Amino acid sequence: MIEHNDVKTFEEVENVVIRFAGDSGDGMQLTGTQFANTSAVFGNDISTLPDYPAEIRAPAGTLAGVSGFQVNLSSQHIRTPGDAPQVLVAMNPAALAANLGDLEIGGTIIANTDAFTTGNLKKAHYDENPLEDGSLKGYVVHRVPLTSINRRALEEFESEMTSKDIDRCQNFFALGMTFWIYDRPLQTTKTWIQQKFGKNPTIAAANTKALEAGYFYAETAEIFQTRYRVRPAKLPPGTYRNISGNQAIALGLVTAAQKAGKPLFYGGYPITPASDILHNLAPLKQFDVRTFQAEDEIAAMGSIIGAAFGGAFAVTATSGPGIALKSEAMNLAMVLELPMIIINVQRGGPSTGMPTKPEQGDLLQAMFGRNGDSPLPILAPATPADNFNIAIEAFRFAVRAMSPVVILSDGFLATSSEPWNIPDPDSIEPIVVTHPGPRENGNQFLPYRRDGETLARPWALPGTQGLEHRLGGLAKAPDTGNVSYDPNHQSLMIDLRAEKVHRLQEMIPPTEVYGRKSGDLLVITWGSPFGAARSAVARAQTAGLDVSHVHLRHLNPLPRDLEAIMKRFKRILLPELNTGQLAFLLRGRFGMGNIESFSKVTGRPFSINEIYKKIHEMM
Repeated sequence: MIEHNDVKTFEEVENVVIRFAGDSGDGMQLTGTQFANTSAVFGNDISTLPDYPAEIRAPAGTLAGVSGFQVNLSSQHIRTPGDAPQVLVAMNPAALAANLGDLEIGGTIIANTDAFTTGNLKKAHYDENPLEDGSLKGYVVHRVPLTSINRRALEEFESEMTSKDIDRCQNFFALGMTFWIYDRPLQTTKTWIQQKFGKNPTIAAANTKALEAGYFYAETAEIFQTRYRVRPAKLPPGTYRNISGNQAIALGLVTAAQKAGKPLFYGGYPITPASDILHNLAPLKQFDVRTFQAEDEIAAMGSIIGAAFGGAFAVTATSGPGIALKSEAMNLAMVLELPMIIINVQRGGPSTGMPTKPEQGDLLQAMFGRNGDSPLPILAPATPADNFNIAIEAFRFAVRAMSPVVILSDGFLATSSEPWNIPDPDSIEPIVVTHPGPRENGNQFLPYRRDGETLARPWALPGTQGLEHRLGGLAKAPDTGNVSYDPNHQSLMIDLRAEKVHRLQEMIPPTEVYGRKSGDLLVITWGSPFGAARSAVARAQTAGLDVSHVHLRHLNPLPRDLEAIMKRFKRILLPELNTGQLAFLLRGRFGMGNIESFSKVTGRPFSINEIYKKIHEMM
């Protein structure tokens, strides 16, 4: 539908994918977040993809210092941030150079011409100015002297702010422009500015003025002849908020503790991209949350062992290098058989790798990265919001099995965001926790006497009369837990620990098959490839291809019906952000030779088109 408003034109579109890019000091993460939050409040379905450099502060204007934030807003249900941006807001030449290859042909570029100086062009490895040499003729290019216009708009603040501080407001000018072009209201961001900078009225007023100046510049300038309107999405009824994966997992952890009537203890060491979990938990002291920033990863793991022994819901979060450091203490926790959660927000590896880029390279580490036979339950969220559910489910597993539980998130799921339908707290089932009571009749307490159904040992609280017992990492005798080098005791205890994890299959619901229950091709995913794979399979089904999809949230133990489902398909495709780790495990577990691995280790998530092309190729 086209309708006229003065000389401007509204064009209704189903979705828009826009990427904000600039120097890491240009505030692109903030700009993208505000655009996403405003779109969520407006009622669009959204999905975001933050992309920021690993360097703390790369040289300004260089390719290494480019920070980006992609937002997909839609009037329909979406599952990914979009394969390619349709719009690129480039604050400098480096931002253009780093992102132009991703922009769809014919897409729109909004470039800050003030930043395209000789020095900045050289830093971005441009011999000529791309805005003038004809190299962008395949795109719609809007040249905006953004820095100088923003300075003129904020002239009234020159006596109170430095020129550097005024230039820091130009991201709000860019945001205001895009709000006008895409028919977004200003009020949500204005309210946020007042809340964020309310203690500094000058900064708050300047940022608000920059936002409005950008909006009115876009309205009055002749360069933007078309505006785009994305209607609100028809989402299920409920109360929504925009939430990232790290925010969701923090809320899930608190909810689980509240549902069990337990204090929540978080012990962690800062590491990208897991640190925000600590940041989100620290302000929640009113919910009986205690946070501890340890001096290293080993101390963090030791602290949650102590907290779990003391009866708290204990959790730590890290990334792959931190798991390597925690592994010995994780093994101790497994032998002690205490409930706790270890979150691995995976990132590009090996070693330090790519700290700000997503990967799924730690599945084998979670399965086997400890000495001896040491099985742990492993769960993985499918979407940013699903982190909330996974956190609660992980605690249910931990309490049932009296075992540490690993959650495998990743950098994409942790930092991306989507609308979350906030659940009714009363609809979440309590987590029932029992502790043995005091013993006054002199009967011996057996700390490793197991529950007949779950094989879990009792969770005895220290200081309880008559429950004194010995714990440690040495081999144990059944029931008493006393140190034992009896070979039969060693074999039995290893078997029992493995079997109690296996029995968690009873808590896993039947596996959902998206599409036909048998056929030519089954796509299996775990973790963050869910959205791209489900969308690609839906597109392939619409095109008449016989393909179905299964997504796994439970990786150890696997669902009990998985093998039977896999055997009903001729071929199986497994897209992973690693070199084929789940494919390796499934081949070994089920002895099936029809599993084809589809690997990607570029530090970027799968696109819908990549998986769709692979499906088409296999069919």
